[in-house]
This record gives sequence, structure tokens and C-alpha cells, in this order.
Amino acid sequence: MKKTTFLFITMLLCVLMIAGCSDSDQKTNGEPVQTFALPSGEAVTASFTDTRVAGMKGIAENEQLRLFLDDQTGAVAVLHKKSGEIWHSNPVDRDSDPLAAGINKDLLSSQLKIDFYNMLGQTSSVNSYSDSVVHNQLAFERIPSGIRVTYQFGTDEKTADDMPMMISKERLERFMSGLDKTGQRALIIAYTEDKEKSVYVRNDQALQGLQLERALKALEDAGYTEEDLLRDIEENSLDQTKPEPRIFLAAVEYTLDGEHLVVNVPISRIQYPEEYPVNSISVLGFFGAAGTDVSGSILVPDGSGALIHFNNGKTKYPAYQQQVYGSDLAMESTDYDARNEEVRLPVFGMIRENTAFLGIIEEGASAATIHADISGRLNSYNYVYPSFYVLNKGEVTLDASDQKRSLPKFQEQPMKSDFTVRYAFLSGEDASYQGMARYYQQYLLNTGGLPQPQEQTASDSPFYVELIGAITKQKHMAGIPYQSLEELTTLEEAKSIVLQMKERGIHHIKLKYAGWFNGGLDHKVPERVSVDGAIGGSKGLEKFVSFAEAEGISFYPDTAIVIAHHSEGFSETKDASRTLSGVPAKLYPLDLALNRRDRDRSPSYIVSPRLVNTYASTVTKKLEEYETGGISLRDLADQLNSDFRENRQIDRTESEDISVQALEHIRGKLEVMASGGNAYALPYLTDITNAPMKSSKFKIEDEEIPFYSMVVRGFIDYTGAPFNLSTYTGSKPYVLKCLEYGAGVYFEWIYKPNYEVKDTEYDDLYAVNYEQWIDQAAEMYEEVNAFLKQVQGERIISHEKLDEGVMKTVYENGVYVIVNYNDREVMADGRWIEAESYLTGGGNL
Repeated sequence: MKKTTFLFITMLLCVLMIAGCSDSDQKTNGEPVQTFALPSGEAVTASFTDTRVAGMKGIAENEQLRLFLDDQTGAVAVLHKKSGEIWHSNPVDRDSDPLAAGINKDLLSSQLKIDFYNMLGQTSSVNSYSDSVVHNQLAFERIPSGIRVTYQFGTDEKTADDMPMMISKERLERFMSGLDKTGQRALIIAYTEDKEKSVYVRNDQALQGLQLERALKALEDAGYTEEDLLRDIEENSLDQTKPEPRIFLAAVEYTLDGEHLVVNVPISRIQYPEEYPVNSISVLGFFGAAGTDVSGSILVPDGSGALIHFNNGKTKYPAYQQQVYGSDLAMESTDYDARNEEVRLPVFGMIRENTAFLGIIEEGASAATIHADISGRLNSYNYVYPSFYVLNKGEVTLDASDQKRSLPKFQEQPMKSDFTVRYAFLSGEDASYQGMARYYQQYLLNTGGLPQPQEQTASDSPFYVELIGAITKQKHMAGIPYQSLEELTTLEEAKSIVLQMKERGIHHIKLKYAGWFNGGLDHKVPERVSVDGAIGGSKGLEKFVSFAEAEGISFYPDTAIVIAHHSEGFSETKDASRTLSGVPAKLYPLDLALNRRDRDRSPSYIVSPRLVNTYASTVTKKLEEYETGGISLRDLADQLNSDFRENRQIDRTESEDISVQALEHIRGKLEVMASGGNAYALPYLTDITNAPMKSSKFKIEDEEIPFYSMVVRGFIDYTGAPFNLSTYTGSKPYVLKCLEYGAGVYFEWIYKPNYEVKDTEYDDLYAVNYEQWIDQAAEMYEEVNAFLKQVQGERIISHEKLDEGVMKTVYENGVYVIVNYNDREVMADGRWIEAESYLTGGGNL
């Protein structure tokens, strides 16, 4: 590579790094950081002691808990007075772990881990034990009901990176000539000669401990300077930068709040060098970790919920890792669709015999990732913890002298949220996933995270049906292609379907109507709202609203707000979110056959969060005028995206706040049905479609549980995916799932024949003609409703696995159902259950 080209790329890299990380000096939460010195702190005196936590000092106490601190290591412990259980931030017997070694051994003693980038976008990490405690770089400060621990990660000590990876033979020998035999020997060990190229290559394997110290001293004695290092990097075209002191600061605050331990990492106290932007921070990676001699399970929020049993031996499979609320589409770069269930609830937990903890992410959930693993892979413990994104990284591709190079680009400012986890401690019967669900449900009620239960006016369980009004279809005139609006279900035809449903005994109908305005199903963004003439126009909508009211039908016109499916009327330059590389964020349609994004088709665009409130207000006002009474939100409770537009960044935590504002406004005017049902949306919803009814079935998981359903049932009605577009091979498993999870029946239909969607971009609507399904739907609903109407509006208070494929669900009024998914008859609760069947009991049954 020519020197000029290398210098150009290196200089541009530096410019991009500076632009991507900050506008001037390195910033933390928008404020320039002038120093990385530890606060002075204070000596920790014990308020009380306890022989069960020898060497730790009691620093805070209330009626439920006691908090202890080890002021030598930063470790904490919490005594739960009711159960007598002590929960430790780090395993107490970690020093005797026979499996963990090296960095994995050190992590067992760590409370925080920081992952960061260098100027080339390569990742490294530091942890609070290896890089802080070992160097006695931690400080303590009393705060109300707790303590703040501040860590300095790293030192000013030189490392192997202060030595060139390659140096010419002539230069090294010249530096060695001025050294004594000890210094010369140190450099001979540090470098291996490449006679072919007449250079010496750094021998990293030899540069450990004392040998590294000797080599660094030898170069210093020889007069080797930073300017020499930069010269060797340039002359040898090295993929190396001059090292800067890698010093970071971060703090963690522990406070007792009633029966909870609240752990907070303030974003304002995360400081880092400009050259080493922080990607993420992991918090209490081994809190409550269980060893190989303990039985229990890890609760992970995968879809409907899942359990990972301790010591399950599945070390050949990947550890569990999922981002809360799914992917940020402004960051999404993969062409493949993983088809995993999303994390809808920001919780995790550990269940032991007669004791458990539930972790609730209170702040920073939209920047969080949940991690879990079992013993036998890296160490001898089972553990679960959250990490939080501080800065995201993208890439910019440059062309210089006919060469392409990808360079890193970072978001301008750190996330504008603290990272807070509330740990609740459960015992006895509550030390179970059922108890955790009840506890989290009550927590949400106490904090306004669920709507207040409504008085039940219907005797039947709801039947959910989605009707597709119109789609765009390519046609030709004189050989010239054009897009035409093709009706699939007019409003008059929708009336006909509804009446036929009622004739078949389906009365409690909740109707979601998509493709009704601004150009069909993939409508233009709702900066204005115009009812499509193809489905009946404004007059047709007014008549249908009157019809629905007279027939007792709940009507929810559907709208997309977060995704712009139609480019007309939408400026991708002005209105789309930007990726970190500065281009509009796009989402290409999924090719179902190849399970990958089809870049030959027209993309959708990610709407900048700054427009969400405007669009929400516009469509809400229009539906108020039509007095629909309800609205269906296709994506506002399902998708959460950033906008990395230069100097106008909206990070994911800010995007969540904007979505909540929009939901609050809509709910003040209309009843809200939404797809997905992320936790921040729950207070504003009356109904959820596509609610999680299964987990992703990751190999490391052992059981799928209805944790989500146990949290929301009794407060929000819900259903899963439409049966006719699902992966169920028959109606029986679907019926059993509805009974077990307390979910309504759901179908997606059109009035026109299925062939009307052939050769269109809506090939996912492959089996939706209502005539093919309506009779079967009525039969399925009759069977499901016969049971669910007995528990309409009732919470799920218990769920358990009686045998493989045999589940029992108990509702608040005492009514229960036992479902058998097996293809054989089984005995349960002293009664035989036929294959793919169920039995009911309790209450008045």
C-alpha cells in the first residue's frame, strides 16, 4: 500500500471516529469529560455485621432486607429476612471453581464489565476485578439507603501495544546497539527475525509478565519514543495505532427500596477516552449464580417465556442472548430472518428450591440484552444478567485509489437513560415462575404498567378476525406496467362476512380491518387520511361503523405508524431514520422460500421517531370523526427504532418515550388493539394480536411457559397469530394452545378468492379466502369458547407441567383445564385424557 493512501485512510479514520463518538471532546451524556480520576470516596464503616457474611460490612437495612458490602472487592450481598436467604453479587466459592480459568476466573469476581471499541472498530473488554479491584482503584460513597461504588478501569502502565508489531532490521539493531547485554537480550526475546523481509516481528507470546517489563524498559533506555512508534507503523503499513491510556470510569449504586434491591448504573458516571468508545456495560453478571450442587431453573423472557434448567449439560449449544424488544431496524444489517420470538417483557430470574429472585429492568430496557448460561461451559455456575448498550457502532465504506475499506462509525451520544434493575426476592410457593408472574403482574399494577381491569360485558370470549380491504397490484396497459388498487374485501363484503359469522354462532367479534386508507394494505404514511374508494370510500366507512355498532361488533381500523410501507408522499431523505452510516434505514420484504430479504423488491422505510406523534395524532383524529371507537396499531407496540441522523440523534430509549406519548394520546381517544405488545405499551391496550404464544425454542432452553399470558390475562384480551397463516398442522394443537394460554381464536381473511393475491407482493396471504375457513373457524371457536367463556376476564393463577406434553392451567375463579398435546392417551390428575384432547374442572364445571 502506498504511504499516501495509508495516511489518507488513517486520517479519515480518525476524523470519522471523532465525528462518530463526539462533536468536540469525549462526552458522557452530553457533557465534556475533563478527567478520569476516581472520586475521593470515603472509608466504609459498618452499621452492623453478620457472621453469615464474614468480611462484609452491613451498610443499609430495612424491615425486609439487609445490604452488605465487601469494601476490598466491591462485592455486595443481600439478606432476605423472610426466607433467611443471602443473595451474593459474586459466588462465594468462586476461588475453588475447577473449570474457570484466566479472564473467566476473574469475571466471577467482577460486578461490571465494559465492552469497548478501538479506533479500528475492534472490541475489547475490561472488568471491575481485573482492571480495577486488583489495582485498588475503587471508591465508595454513602447514598440514601445504600452505597455507590465507583470503579476506575485500567492504568497508565504501558503494554505490548506500545511496541511496534514490526520494525525494520536496521532500526532495531540501531536501538539495540546502545543497550547493555540485558537490554539486548530483552529485545531479542521480544522480536523474531523475518530474514526474507529483513524485519523483526513482535513475539506476543513471549511478552508476558517480567519479559514484557524488561522489553518496555529496554526500548525506553534505547530512547524509543512515541514518534518512533508512529514512524514504524507508517513504514511497515501496520494495522496498529498509537496506544492511548485505556482508562474508564463507571459507578454502580445499590439501594434498598422496601422488599427490593435496586441496582443503578448512572449513564452520567460512565466515562471513557475518545479513542475507546464504550459499546456496552454488563451488570452483576453472577448475581445469585447457582453452582453444580444446586437444583433450579433460569427464567428467560423469550417470547411467551422459557426455563433453562440448572446444569442441563447443553454446553455444545450457544448460551442464551436476546435483545429486549427485538432488533433496532435502524441498526439491522442482516439479510436473513432469524424467525425468533421477541422479548416483550424486560424481566429475568433465578429459581431455586423455596427461594428465587426476579430481575425487573426499570430504566434502559430498550437498550438491554438478557444473557444466561449454564454450568460446564466457562465456569461451574448457572447465571443470568443484563447488559446495556451505551454506544452503537456502524460502518462507512470508503473508496480511495481503487481500494475499498470499511471504517467504524459510532452514534454521537451515549444512551440518554440510566440502567436500572430492580431485584425482588421470593420464597416458598412464590419461588416459582408462577409466583414470579403474579409478582410482576402486581408490580405492573402498582406502577401503572397495566390497565385497570374492565367490567366484563360480554359472556363469550372474543373471536378475532382481520379482514384485508385492498392491496396494490401491478397491471399493464399497452405493455406499460402500473400500480392499481385491488379490493380484496370491500366494506359491504365485510358486512356479509360478519353476518355469516353470526349465523354460525360467533357473536363476540373483534374486527381488525387493514388496507382501508391511503392506498391499501401498504398504505402511505398517515400525514393525512383518505379512505380508499376501492373498499367503499368515506360513505362506506360511515355505514359500516353504524352497522358494527348495531351488531355489537368491536371495530378496529388498522394503521402502520413506525414503518412507511409506501414511498409515495414520504421523503426518505427527510422523514426516514438514518443508520449510523448516514443512509436512510430500509427494510426489504422477506422471501419466504429463501428466508431472506429480497433486495430486488421495493423496500419499506423506518419512520423517524420524531414523526410518530404527528402520524398518531392525524389518524386518531380522523377515526374520532368516523366514531369507530377503536384503532388497530400494526407496529407501534411492536417495533422500537432509533434515528442516527447527524446532530439530531434519537436513541432507542428516547424512541420508547416517544412511542409511549403517542400511545397515551391514542388511548385517550380510542380503544387500542395492537400487534406484539411490548411492555411499555401495555397500559394503553385493550387487545393484543400476535401476542407471544411460544418461545424461540433455543437449544439451551428446556421448557416453554406462558409467562407473558400469566402477566397480562385479566387486564388485556389477547390472541396469537392467525390460525390460517400459522405453522399449526391441524386445529387440535391450536385449540389446546388457546385453552392453555387463555387466548382467543384468530383468523385473517379476504372475501375474494386466494388467486387474487397471486403474482403480487402479498404472497404471504396464501390461504385467506374466508369461505375455505369460516365453517372450521366456527367449530374451533365453539370448542374454545365453551371453556374460555367460563374464565372470561379471569387471571391465570397457576400453570404447571404434569407430564411431557401435559399442562394444567388454573384460572382465578378456580376453573382449570388440563391439555394433552401427545398423540396418545395419558393419565393426569387421576383421569384419562385422550390424545390431543383436554379435560376441565373446578369452579362450577
